[in-house]
Amino acid sequence: MGFRPGALDGLQTSPTGGQVEYQLARNSVIREFRKGRLSRLDVCDAHPELIRAASNLGRPIGEQCPICDESELVEVTFVFGAKLPSGGRCIATQAELTRYWRRKEPVVCYVVEVCCGCRWNHLQRMYPAGAGVDAVARRPLRSRTKG
Repeated sequence: MGFRPGALDGLQTSPTGGQVEYQLARNSVIREFRKGRLSRLDVCDAHPELIRAASNLGRPIGEQCPICDESELVEVTFVFGAKLPSGGRCIATQAELTRYWRRKEPVVCYVVEVCCGCRWNHLQRMYPAGAGVDAVARRPLRSRTKG
């Protein structure tokens, strides 16, 4: 943990911090659900605003929901930082995200996968953008492994 403003609240404030993936936590939740240790009510708890953002702005990721196996997952990106609303900004297009990458102030991006059918949601990754962030750190892992 750093000693920067927001560090105690878990807020990433360093523009040079790395990308954090939450795949292991996701796999653990899915495994516990399939074993019956977690109910559908425990894991399908997306906030109505997240469902609204996913329905209107979500980008399909080409995977079925691991909980209901009926709907396709979408990902939604939120950006938090100085001079942004306290609730962050939901990104609508890749061009808008690129604008935040080029910002002079650092921001932190959170990518959430959502199933609009059963309300499953899980934080996929968190990464810094804006001032001082290397271009390689900005690209999602999916695009790094394909190219």
